[in-house]
Amino acid sequence: MTAQVKYDDVEVGTEIPAREFHVDRANLVMYAGASGDFNPIHWRESTAKAVGLPDVIAHGMYTMAQGGKFVTDWAGDPGAVVDYGVRFSSMVVVPDEGGAKLEISGMVEEKLDGAKVVVALTARSAGQKVLTRAKAVVQLA
Repeated sequence: MTAQVKYDDVEVGTEIPAREFHVDRANLVMYAGASGDFNPIHWRESTAKAVGLPDVIAHGMYTMAQGGKFVTDWAGDPGAVVDYGVRFSSMVVVPDEGGAKLEISGMVEEKLDGAKVVVALTARSAGQKVLTRAKAVVQLA
């Protein structure tokens, strides 16, 4: 596990370097099994296109989960996120060949009492912002 980030070591404006997550259809099938969301728009191209989508799309909650992983990896504690919310603003399109890239970055927006910080996240795929108003309250060491 990564060393835990200490509350005293961060300030408002501290940037969390961007990280890239690769998303392929195998990830989506595994997520479907874990979540119980077997909607075929997340794994079958013909169904996705039949309903007007450009291709298979990632589950919104899968995309959100990658943001949570980004924050907990940074904090160095898998249980660090105490509150988390996003708005889904665009789809992560996952072509069969090559999959998709999801880039997530963050910034400490506010320091709270009790060694907590608010982290604002930015998530993009194919040049589009896919999460907006993405914020996590994180308990630091």
